[in-house]
Amino acid sequence: MEVFPGITMDPEIRFGKPCIKGTRIDVATILGRIASGEKIEEVEDDYKLTRDQIMAVLAYAAHVAQHLPPAVKSA
Repeated sequence: MEVFPGITMDPEIRFGKPCIKGTRIDVATILGRIASGEKIEEVEDDYKLTRDQIMAVLAYAAHVAQHLPPAVKSA
């Protein structure tokens, strides 16, 4: 289920952790690498991601940090 634009959660994938839509790459992994000082371009290359996907991760993290309700309503 999409919980934020570009971010999904599925209990069958990565134990239900938020992941980049269409991948099995969890948000925390990407955030951790960027937080450790890696350049966004390096993370893009290592995981074959687009800039938009990385920006979705950062936007989701900012959203969660603000304690806002989900941006995407369930169907």
